[in-house]
Amino acid sequence: MSSDRLTWTLTGATVAGVLALYVPCAPRTVPGGDSGELMTAACELGVAHPPGYPLFTVISSLMLSLLPFSSPAHTINVLCAVFGAGASGALCFTVCRVSGPGPGAILASGLFAVSRLVWQWSIMVEVFSLNNLFVGALFSLSASFHCAESVNQKKKFALWGALCCGLSLCNQHTLILYVIVIIPWALLDLYFHNGLSFSDLVSLGTCFLAGFVPYIYLPISSYLNRARWSWGDQTSLSGLLKHLLRTEYGTFSLAKTEANVDLMKMLKAQWDHCVNDLSIPVQALAVLSVLLSLRNRGRCVFVWLILIMVSIYSVFFAWRANLDIEKPLLLGVVERFWLQADAGLCVLAGLGLSWSLCWLNRHLDWGVIWNTGAWILTAGLISHMISLNYRECDQSGNDVVDRFGREVVFSLPEGSLVLTRGDLPGNTLRYLHYCQGLRPDLSLVDQEMMTYGWYVEKLQKHLPRVNFPGRWWDPINSAEKKTFSIEEFLKHNMNRPVFMCIGLTEGDPSWERTFSRWPWGVCEQLVPVKTPFDPEKWSQRTLHLYNWSEAHDSFHLGSWERVANEEMWQARMKTAFFLFDLAEKMEREPQARLYELSYNLYCQIVDAQVDYPANWDKNLALAAERLLRSGGGSYGPDTLLSRSILHFTRYLQKEPTDTQSKAIRSAISHLRKERDRLRERQKV
Repeated sequence: MSSDRLTWTLTGATVAGVLALYVPCAPRTVPGGDSGELMTAACELGVAHPPGYPLFTVISSLMLSLLPFSSPAHTINVLCAVFGAGASGALCFTVCRVSGPGPGAILASGLFAVSRLVWQWSIMVEVFSLNNLFVGALFSLSASFHCAESVNQKKKFALWGALCCGLSLCNQHTLILYVIVIIPWALLDLYFHNGLSFSDLVSLGTCFLAGFVPYIYLPISSYLNRARWSWGDQTSLSGLLKHLLRTEYGTFSLAKTEANVDLMKMLKAQWDHCVNDLSIPVQALAVLSVLLSLRNRGRCVFVWLILIMVSIYSVFFAWRANLDIEKPLLLGVVERFWLQADAGLCVLAGLGLSWSLCWLNRHLDWGVIWNTGAWILTAGLISHMISLNYRECDQSGNDVVDRFGREVVFSLPEGSLVLTRGDLPGNTLRYLHYCQGLRPDLSLVDQEMMTYGWYVEKLQKHLPRVNFPGRWWDPINSAEKKTFSIEEFLKHNMNRPVFMCIGLTEGDPSWERTFSRWPWGVCEQLVPVKTPFDPEKWSQRTLHLYNWSEAHDSFHLGSWERVANEEMWQARMKTAFFLFDLAEKMEREPQARLYELSYNLYCQIVDAQVDYPANWDKNLALAAERLLRSGGGSYGPDTLLSRSILHFTRYLQKEPTDTQSKAIRSAISHLRKERDRLRERQKV
C-alpha cells in the first residue's frame, strides 16, 4: 500500500474509531456552563456571548434543521463529537505527512482523543471541539505545506491555510496566537522558494479575509431581531467591534475582573495537567522529537514551529487567565483552554515515536521487533487512558443540570417573571424555555444583561408582558437619565409574581425599601413589604417544591452537576433559615412561634436524610438553642438541649477547621452542664 493511501486509511480509521467512542458517551440533555446559551443561540438564530461564535451557531442551527427527530441538546452534543473526531483525524494526518504513517500517528491522535479534558469537552455543546478541529486542520495544512515538493503545491496549501486561518478566528480567538506564527513562517518559506509575488500576496490576503465571511451573520441576526434571546447590538460598526473584541468581558481576558494573575502558578497548573492527563511518556516522547530533529533541517523547522506556537500560547494564556484557579469551578473554566496546547504536545509525541522507530530500524537490527513494540506501546497507552477516563467521560446518562432546570421551571407559579443570575439558572432555563418550549407563560429576564444598554432595546419586543421603566438597569447609579433601579423595575411589574434565581445582583439595595424576599427553593419571590406573610402556609407551600433524589456531595468538585446538586440540597433549608432569621428580628410570642416553626422544619428535613451538608447540623443546633431560650414551645428543655448538643457535635466532626470551632466547643460544654443540672433537678 502506498504511503498516501496508508495515510488516508489511518486518518479515516482514527476518525471512525474516535467517533464510535464519543457518540455513545454524549449527553442526551443540556450540560452546564455556556452550553445552554450556545444551544439557545442556535435554536433562535441569535448571537452568542462575545465574540459571537457565528460559525458554530450557523453549523449547529443547520444540524438542528437536518436532524429534527432528536432533542436540540443531543443533536448539537453529537455534532461536537464529530468535530472532536475530526480533530483527532487531523492530528493523525499531520504526523503521517511529516514522519510517515505508523504507530506515531495513532499515538498522537489516540492519546489526544482519549485524554480526560479533550474527551470531556468534545462530547458536549461548547466551542472547544470545533477549535480543536481548526488546530488540527492548521497543523495538517502546515505539514502539507512544509513537505510539498514544488512551489505550486506550496502555493495551493498556503491558500487553503489562509482560508482556514480566517475561518478559525470565527470561532475561538485564542487561535490568533497560532495564526501569527504560521503566517510569517509560510510567507518566508514562499519567499525563499521564489513563490511570493504581489499577486500571490493578494490571493493569500483574499483567502484569509474570505474566512471572516461568517461574521456577516452577526449584524444580520441583530438587524432582523427575530431571536427571542440574543447578546449585543451588532447593527453598528462600534457595536460589532465591541462584540468581536469582547469589550464587555475584557479583551484578551477570561473575565471582566482586575484580579492579579500569578504567571508561574498558572504555568505550573498547566504542567501538572500535562503530566496527569497526557501522561509522562507523552512528555518524554515530545522532548525526544525535539532532540531527534536537531540534526535534520526539514524536521527541525516543523518541530520548532509547533514548539514556538505552544510556548507562546501557554505563556500568553497564563498571563491573561485572570481567574482564581484555587476554586475548582474556575479551574474547570481555565483548563479547557489548555486543549489547544495539548494538540501540539501530542503531535510532537507522535513525531518522537516515529523518528525513534526510524533511528532504531536504521542503526539496529530486528526492525519487526521495534515496529511491533511501538504498536504495543501505542495500544497500551491508549487502552490505559480509556480505562482511566471512561467512567468520568461517559455522560450518556447525565441529566443532572437538565433536571435541575426542569424542577425550577415547573415549580414556578403561572405567569411568573423570572430574574435569572449566573450561568446555571440563566443558560439552563433559557434553553428549556426557548429550545424545548417549556413554560411559555413565563418571562425570563437576565439580570446581568439588563445592565447593558442594548438589552432592553433589542429584546423588549420579545418580552411584551415585561415593563421596563428605562433603557437599562444601573445598579450603581440608578439616578442617571434613562436608567432605572431594581425597585422601579419591580414596581412596574407588580401585576405578576416576580422571582429571582439565584440571588440578586449586588450594588442596588433600593428594593429593600418597598419589597421583601421570600424563599422559593433555589429562587426567591420578591413581594411588596406590606404583603401579609403566613409562615405556616408558606412553610407547607415550599416544603416539597422539588423531587430531587441525587445524593449529597456526589459529583466532581469543579463540575456544574455539583453546583446544581448543592443548590438543590441547600434549597430544602431555605424556608427554615428564613423563618429563623425572621425570628431573630422579633420579640416575645411571634419570635417563639417562628423559632418553633423553624425548628420543626429543620428536624423534619434533617431526620429524613442520612448524609447531608454540614451547615444543616449547625443551623438545627442553633434553632434548638434559640427555641429553648424563648420558652421551648411544645418541646421540653431536655429534648432541645440534647438536640443542640448532638448537632453541634456532628457539625464539628464534619467541619473541624471552622473559625468558630472554639466558641462552638464552649457552647457544647455549657449546654451539657445545663442539661446535667436539669436532669439532677428532675431526679429530686
